[in-house]
Amino acid sequence: MAPKAAKPEAQSGVRTQDPEGTRHNIIEVASEEFALNGLSGARIDEIAARTRSSKRMIYYYFGDKEGLYLAVLENAYRKVREGEAKLDIGGLSPLDALRRLVEFTFEHHHKHEDFIRMVMIENIHHAEYLEKSKVIRQLNVTAIGTIETLYERGVAEGLFRPGLDPIELHWQISALCFFNVSNRATFSKLFGRDLSAPKVQAALKRNSVDMVLRYIVRPEKLPTE
Repeated sequence: MAPKAAKPEAQSGVRTQDPEGTRHNIIEVASEEFALNGLSGARIDEIAARTRSSKRMIYYYFGDKEGLYLAVLENAYRKVREGEAKLDIGGLSPLDALRRLVEFTFEHHHKHEDFIRMVMIENIHHAEYLEKSKVIRQLNVTAIGTIETLYERGVAEGLFRPGLDPIELHWQISALCFFNVSNRATFSKLFGRDLSAPKVQAALKRNSVDMVLRYIVRPEKLPTE
């Protein structure tokens, strides 16, 4: 009888009694590696070294480099959607819920620059890998559903302008918050102002909320200072 193939951790000399923890650790480290170097520039050897695992173990969990990249991309989207789910904006007024959603998106993107870089990298690949993921599509259905429900409540109460598209609203909120991270370095250098400074970021967040409110809310319903 032929001997059984050894598990990857046994062959690499690395023992793990927590497969899910190991998988999560690999994804976290790989997120930094892919965000910094892109899909083509990321090195599995570097990820293995930083996680004290082996290339064989990584391939055991994720199949290949592209499989790991897709898992990282899914995890990035999962984090932002899980954060949105925890907002519990259903109990807020439509105006307060909209304000909180924009604030959360701005804060999340500011704190998770790797997410912004991963989205930029995926756009370079024309969303080739995102298209393969049922997980990401389902996560974003939930995101649009949240905005749609919020928007419909606001319209029903006579607070929001009718006839707006929830997907376009998501686009516009994302655009303001995404650009704050993706182009902050270039804007800072071009115009000689540190846009990463806490006071500047606080002002940009307030202005982003104000711009979204002024677009969606009926002018006569806008809050006054």
